[in-house]
Amino acid sequence: MKNLIAILLLAITFHSIAQNNSRLVRQNPFAAPPGPDEPATFHNPVIPGFHSDPSICRVGDDYYLITSTFEYFPGVPVYHSKDLVNWDLIGYCLDRKEQIPRGINIYAATIRYHEGIFYMITTNITGGGNFYVTATNPAGPWSDPVWLSGVPGIDPDLFWDEDGKSYIISSEFNLFEVDLEAGKLLTEGEKIWNGTGGRYAEGPHIYKKDGFYYLMAAEGGTEEAHSETIARSHNIWGPYTENPASPILAHANAAGQQSPIQGVGHADIIQAHDDSWWIVFHGYRTISYPVHHLLGRETCLAPVSWPKNGWPVVNGNGVVFEKMTCPTLPLKSYQEKPVRIDFDQPLGLEWNYIQYPESDNFSIDAKKGFLRLRGTAETININKTSTFVGRRIEDFTFTITTQLDFNPGSDNEEAGIILLNNGTHFDLVISKIKNKRILIVKLQFGSIIYESDPVVLKSGPVNLQIKGDKNTYSFFCSQGNDDYKKIEQVDARFLSTETAGGFTGVYVGLYATGNGKASKAAADYDWFEYVKN
Repeated sequence: MKNLIAILLLAITFHSIAQNNSRLVRQNPFAAPPGPDEPATFHNPVIPGFHSDPSICRVGDDYYLITSTFEYFPGVPVYHSKDLVNWDLIGYCLDRKEQIPRGINIYAATIRYHEGIFYMITTNITGGGNFYVTATNPAGPWSDPVWLSGVPGIDPDLFWDEDGKSYIISSEFNLFEVDLEAGKLLTEGEKIWNGTGGRYAEGPHIYKKDGFYYLMAAEGGTEEAHSETIARSHNIWGPYTENPASPILAHANAAGQQSPIQGVGHADIIQAHDDSWWIVFHGYRTISYPVHHLLGRETCLAPVSWPKNGWPVVNGNGVVFEKMTCPTLPLKSYQEKPVRIDFDQPLGLEWNYIQYPESDNFSIDAKKGFLRLRGTAETININKTSTFVGRRIEDFTFTITTQLDFNPGSDNEEAGIILLNNGTHFDLVISKIKNKRILIVKLQFGSIIYESDPVVLKSGPVNLQIKGDKNTYSFFCSQGNDDYKKIEQVDARFLSTETAGGFTGVYVGLYATGNGKASKAAADYDWFEYVKN
């Protein structure tokens, strides 16, 4: 009998523990409760790779989105979509040297459409400050800049009121009425808000809904504390009352700490043609601990609930994940671009230069079916033109391969394929030492340069290959029918933004230099291949 009672008591105890444990499964009361295993309707980021500071406008059922580009040229890409999820690159706002004669360092931009005209307004930090350009076709051509020397701060925004008046506001929250046809400020700037107290306020946007003027901005800096706040007023000049639930988008909290996307903010809101509301914003996909990111700040998407006379609520609780399960507009995908290009036609829109390129150093006509580069005295510098052309890395895991025919005439000449972020670069290059053609891996960390043991090459073209596996980059080469030989491997975080600095992400580029002198030898690239693993 005693044994039976003991067994019953033990069973009751285990049942009680199990019940208590089941109640403790959800340990974070601030996060959304685990939902059913719903299928994903789309994945963030919707535009992968370095695509920071997104801004969006709509014309009918067509959507146009732009992002910042900093030192890369052409500047400010224009994307088109029918569903907010799938985006196609159609052109650039800044594609002529005449638009940016003093050099290019383009911060956040805003795109708006008004009475048949597209407007893009932004800041060139290198020279000139704030300006806008216009176009009737978002794919271009865009006009020469109209400079706004009287507007302080960065990241300007344009807003048209119902009475036809137009306004500009920037990161310092000074509001100006402006005559956009004449390019003239009509009022002195009046500070209308101070934000909520977060550091480095940026990217303000004004919206009007239900008789309220809503003023939304990013605060907290563009790292882990990044967030989106909002205030409103019955008068565009204020005073503005802050949303007591701000920030409306943030991951520097318990609710968002488990999301693989961090640093969320710098957002723009759009009402879709079915009357639903959406927000585009940037965030970065993190790797390991301590947190670092390689791909830059990428464009993401989330649904917004915005009730009449109420405040906008992003995705229920202001937290967004890679896997999104919300209803979308009817999806209309674009044809994927080929993984391999053979340089038998002009480079696609995905290719960029550092600063405005010297066109004589890049040619697809000098040798049919090849991209020919001629190195100059310049090496990689984000503020100067060099013989570099590259595209964004969009994936953690990838294999990039190119075939290069290059016979340097002197020891100073080199060419190859490189990974680049904010002036820091890892190079797989062909060079020459003591009349021998060699291949080396050069890793540049600030003023420190590491070089691998040289590989002596046979005559003929060389296949150069870089593999990324999220935590490392590996460099390979082969000739003829030989197997690929691994030359070097490096920790990827040394190219992260946390290490290299800046506001961009990693690019892969084709590169040639004379290291202080003009290069006499031509570097001929036969093909290029980017494969997502």
